[in-house]
Amino acid sequence: MRSASITRQTAETEISVEIALDGSGRYDNATGVGFFDHMLDQLARHSLIDMTIRAKGDLHIDDHHTVEDTGIALGQALARALGDKKGIRRYGECRLPMDDAQVACALDLSGRPFLVWNIEMPSARIGTFDTELVREFFQAFSTHGGITLHLDLIHGINSHHIAEAAFKACARALRQAVETDPRKADAIPSTKGAL
Repeated sequence: MRSASITRQTAETEISVEIALDGSGRYDNATGVGFFDHMLDQLARHSLIDMTIRAKGDLHIDDHHTVEDTGIALGQALARALGDKKGIRRYGECRLPMDDAQVACALDLSGRPFLVWNIEMPSARIGTFDTELVREFFQAFSTHGGITLHLDLIHGINSHHIAEAAFKACARALRQAVETDPRKADAIPSTKGAL
């Protein structure tokens, strides 16, 4: 089983992440940020990546450091679990509808991090959660996971639905990309021979 554990400790946060790429989408996530936990649960469930995350952060200031540092640790765990990436499909995509919202995700586990973010949230907050932090999570995740990640809002009027569609679309695209390609299970998916 392709798996990894990461522990990240700073003056602002303490994060531990355990993932298993060949899982069933089991999750046990507790960051102290309720909406974010809900989004991480969606990421695990729809990618079929088993995920356990624990975070303690400076929530008395705000949620920013906790969300960003969780993205960093999760990206690092993904990169470690993928190893040399032999046999993976590498690319994934999904157009995901959620009620009024539709989000498109395309990604490449290339080792070359880049985030294209064409999503605007109609509201500044979802409950007490700052909607700017959705982008911050994906920026940290793509940078530290070595992912070229494109997220585009097709349409939507509800910030909760838009954010959730983004996490689910990314999850479904990740599910495709990390899967073993039965036609090339022994090869690195690049003409360069390395990713």
